Amino acid sequence: MCISRCSRCLGIALIPMAVVCMVANVLLLFPDMNYRYLKEHHVTNEALWCCGIWASGFLVLVAVRGSASHSDQKGCCYFRAQMLCKFGYTCLALLAPGICFIVSGTGLVRGPLCLHNGTEGLRWERPLQEVKHGEKSYLFEPDRWASACEEPQGVVVWNVVLFFILMAASGLQLIFSAVHLLTTILGLICGPSFCKNKVLPA
Repeated sequence: MCISRCSRCLGIALIPMAVVCMVANVLLLFPDMNYRYLKEHHVTNEALWCCGIWASGFLVLVAVRGSASHSDQKGCCYFRAQMLCKFGYTCLALLAPGICFIVSGTGLVRGPLCLHNGTEGLRWERPLQEVKHGEKSYLFEPDRWASACEEPQGVVVWNVVLFFILMAASGLQLIFSAVHLLTTILGLICGPSFCKNKVLPA
């Protein structure tokens, strides 16, 4: 069946993206590959929320498992019931990476939490987040990155790269899930005959 094949193909494509999201989020918890910063709560809230692990990771894998399941039972009613289940799982596969995309974007824009040498001395803060409305984002001023943080070493690049990977992977998950949702809706409307080629008599 065309719908089942499409579900399996999209599911296979979503699995590596989910793994990438989980790995990227785990790495965000350990700046400079050091456990101390997590233990001392010197990690950004966006990383601590672990959306890449439970949303774009675990929930997407659950949705893939549910939407890719197939039974050999036949009949129009059973087919539509199966399509409704796939519709629910696909909505989950849209919602979960959507949350991860928004949280990752927020973490990217606000910048890392680090030990910053400001006017009041060394303090743990987010020195690169926008302070004034209309101020140019640090993302477009890489010259500021090296001098912004005393420690962890290279935390700005670490933060930018990993949150960008999370945004890219969850964004792709959204696109694939939207395509899957469209095919599921077409399957609900058209029934079991969807994607079947029929030869009409002359």
